[in-house]
Parts: sequence; C-alpha cells; structure tokens
Amino acid sequence: MDADFLDTESFMDSVKAGQRGQWPDIPDLLAKFDRHMATFEAQPKPSPVNHLRAGVLKQCRERAGDAPGLFSLSVPTGGGKTLSGMAFALEHAKRHGKRRVIHVIPYTSIIEQTANIFRGIFGDAVIEHHSNAEADPGQDIAQSRLACENWDAPIVVTTNVQFFESLFAARTSRCRKLHNIVNSVVILDEAQLLPPEFLQPILDVLNLLARHYGVTVVLSTATQPALSTREYFDRAIRGLEGVREIVTDPDALFRAVDRVTVRLPDDWNAPVSWDTLAKELVGHECALAVVNTRRHARELHRRMPKGTLHLSALMCGAHRADVIARIKVYLKDGIPTRVVSTQLVEAGVDLDFPVVFRALAGLDSIAQAAGRCNREGNLERGEVVVFVPPEPAPPGLLRKGADTTRAILHGYSGNPLDRVLFARYFERLYHACELDKHGIGKLLEVDGRSLAVNFRTASERFRLIDDEDQASIIVRYRGPGGTDDTVDGLIGTLRNKGPERWLMRKFQRYTVSLPRREALRLLAQSDLEEVMPGLFFQRSDWLYDSVIGFVTDGEPLHPASTIV
Repeated sequence: MDADFLDTESFMDSVKAGQRGQWPDIPDLLAKFDRHMATFEAQPKPSPVNHLRAGVLKQCRERAGDAPGLFSLSVPTGGGKTLSGMAFALEHAKRHGKRRVIHVIPYTSIIEQTANIFRGIFGDAVIEHHSNAEADPGQDIAQSRLACENWDAPIVVTTNVQFFESLFAARTSRCRKLHNIVNSVVILDEAQLLPPEFLQPILDVLNLLARHYGVTVVLSTATQPALSTREYFDRAIRGLEGVREIVTDPDALFRAVDRVTVRLPDDWNAPVSWDTLAKELVGHECALAVVNTRRHARELHRRMPKGTLHLSALMCGAHRADVIARIKVYLKDGIPTRVVSTQLVEAGVDLDFPVVFRALAGLDSIAQAAGRCNREGNLERGEVVVFVPPEPAPPGLLRKGADTTRAILHGYSGNPLDRVLFARYFERLYHACELDKHGIGKLLEVDGRSLAVNFRTASERFRLIDDEDQASIIVRYRGPGGTDDTVDGLIGTLRNKGPERWLMRKFQRYTVSLPRREALRLLAQSDLEEVMPGLFFQRSDWLYDSVIGFVTDGEPLHPASTIV
C-alpha cells in the first residue's frame, strides 16, 4: 500500500518525494541522548528521588542487550519512566538492529508534554502523530508532515487510538504505516489504561507483533495490569507470555519511594458531601482534589473560595496547559494553591502537592493520584485521602473500578498501594468486564469454506473512542498574553483559505467536545455557528468561562462561596 503511494508520488511530485527519508539513524540518536543525559546528570540535584531515577536509568541501559520480545518497566510514579524507557529503547534498537522507537500514550492531553521532552533531545527526528498535534506554517516542516503518513521517522510519539486503530484498520491511509511498525521498539506508556472492552484483541495483536514481526514491546507503568494468560470460571484471557521485568527488584524500588500515607474511608458506604469536602480542602494551603466526572469537578469547585483552580476536559487544550503551568509556578514559589480536577491529571502531569484528595475510583487511579503527592520527596510523608463522593461513579468502567477497589480494600489493614494488590485488582476488574465486547477476534477468524475474513467490519467496530455522537466546538479562549481576536483571526483565515492542515491542527488547541445533541441545541439558539460541516464556533461569550471552561447550563459561574 505504502509503496504504491510512494511510487505515484515519485512520478507525480519529485520535489515532495525528495523530502522523505532524510533522518538520523539510531546510533546518532543514542549519542544525542547520552550527551543530554550527561548534562542532565551533571547538575547538582542530590535527592533520594533523583538517586532512584539514576538507578532505574542504569538498569534500563544494562537490560537493553536482552533478546527482543515482551518487557515490563515497573517504576513508581515520578521515578523517571519516560527517559529511562527511551534509554532502553535506543540501546535495544542499536544492539538488535531495530529501525525506530514508537512511544504510545493513552491521552492526547499529555502527549504534547512527552513529545516536547523528546524534541528537546532529538530535534526534528521526532514526529508527533495524533488528532491534537498543533502546527503552523513555520513549524510544520515538510519532512515531519510527510512522515505522519507512514511513520518512516526514527522516533514516533502517538496515542493508543492512533496506534491500535491503525493495526485494525481497513482504510488505505491508515494501513500505510503498518510495515514501519515492523522491527521497532514500542513503549506502551501507562499500560494499565488499555481499555478492557478491547483488551483481548489488543493482547492478540501484541503477541503477533512480538512473535512474527520483530517488535519489542515495553509495558511501562507504576501499576502493572494482569496481562498474562489466566483461566476464569467462565472464560480465559489469551495473555502475554514471557514478559520480562527490566527492573531487578520492583518491590524494593516501590518501598524506597513510599512517601505518602493513604487514609481510607472509615465507612465505604458513607458518602462525603461536597460542602464537607470543600471545608476540609480549605483547611490546607496547598491541596489537589481529583473527582470522577466533569460535573463533579464543577459541583466541588462552586463551593470553593475564589482563586481555586479547575481542570477538566471541558477546558480547551490551550486553557489546560496554561492552568497546569500556573499550578507548577505557584507550587514552586510556595503560593497557596488549591486545585479541583478530573482524572486528567493522573497520567503524565508532573505536579507535586503535599495533600491529595481522591474520590473512590479504581485502585490504579488512586495510585496515580498518589503520584501527584510528595512527588519529589521533599516532605517526610505526604497525605492521600480517599473519600466516597456524594454520587457513585457513572455506570461502566469507572463504576466497575470503584466497586473492585472497595472489594479489594474493605477490611484491608496494610498499605493500600502495595504492589501485590494490583494483580488482584486487575484480575477482578477484568473478570467483571467483557474483554472483547465487540467480537473483534471472531470477525478476524478465517471462514473455513470461503476463506473470507471480515476485515472491514472488524475495523468499524474497533473504535477505542466512539466519537460519532460528539461535536467539536472551537472556543474563544484568551490565554495569558493573548489577544481578544486570537481565535477570531483563525476563523477568518479558515473562511478565506479553507481548512488547511496547519490551521485545523491549530484549532485543536482551542477545541472542546460536546454531545452532538447539545451542540445542535446551542446552534438553534444562535450561540454556536457551524463554520464547516461538523465543526462549530462559539458565538456567545457566556458559553466559555475563563476558570472552568465550557458551560451550557446558564448557572452563575462564580457564586458567593459557601465557605468563609
């Protein structure tokens, strides 16, 4: 498929064809990485956490010579998984002749941070391929733009959606990259977030890649899911076999960074009201509260004093990035900082609070929230408070995770973040879920009579995010130092020039998703304008608040606080 595209391009557009494939090789990239780490390690930052990170990095380099296959990298949150994983991948690729490193991330909200870390080391050798990648005519170089079509760059940073949906795709454009996954090192960051309802086909394809296509897979997380083959009463998981742990003694590593005390509810069936929780939060100068839904975040935030910060997916990407940057500055400068957030802070967002409150959720989510507490080990102990929210988590995976946590921890007197609990937790969780909910495996079986395979139907059903009922709204967010007409100017360019690639990517930074029915209601009220099919633009100023993001209920956004 890719050869056909490239041959046509070579014949029709020799200039474009000549811009492809001019990349540094793996040994050159490893040399750049070593120089960066030498500078980084030379900086005087003695601390127990940095000593731990150096040890993890050393072990990753030492294990890179192991035979290709399946690996796990079990490192506590804040233990330096990102750079250590890249060290393993590059060393492994050099020693075994692998062609590229593909770093796969669960959320688009954190991919930019990771891509920027790698870009600071490797420059233009990194391509960032996902729906929210921002580019402009000056930054979107032809080489990287073309490499997103078929992943021929040496370092690819992408999402679970882009990676796995491509492996199950039936469309020609998505299939172009498949041959470049062959003989690569794939790092699955935050592997515990692989979606359970697609888990069996995902495990099947990972086994296939490792056995037959020379792919080395690294499962990188602080909370390793139970992904080996398991027999249950009513079914079995075809899991990953022969997974080798890179870190010599993960249990000792986790004990060495045990820097928080987790306080569990006295009564697992006694909800805490938002008012009570808000009063407890106000008792701390710096605290983070993580809740399960965007509505819960607003309910709690409404009860907090003015100046409390808010994070949720109803804030556009540019807004979230600005708030996260402000939080980091406040914490560094010792400014009192209270934050109410959804779970988007639990993966890849490097925050360090002395106290974290977490609504009852999956045990992995509680562990990730704990990773935002005393992250650098500057306190003797941080405090993580698990509370039962006024309303249960919504039905589905969030509810199953919370119920499984309650079952695992009820009556438990040990450390709730003990590594031994996570295998138990994931076994129970996966047993409560359909691991091939859409029957992908059955569709890909070869019919014995006709030799037919239902590729297209499997592709249509393998959708990690069902966005058919969602609408994209471009909001008029004005960031620090921005101008009132930032987004309006982009809209004007869209009307004059049409949907150019760099422009549509730029819009992603100012976009939120809403249920389509809600968008159509606001369109009928003239609060939105449909600037092109399926893409809406905010017209009414009241729709987007500078603190909490998109709002449609018309309620006061900053009522008088109930707390004095």
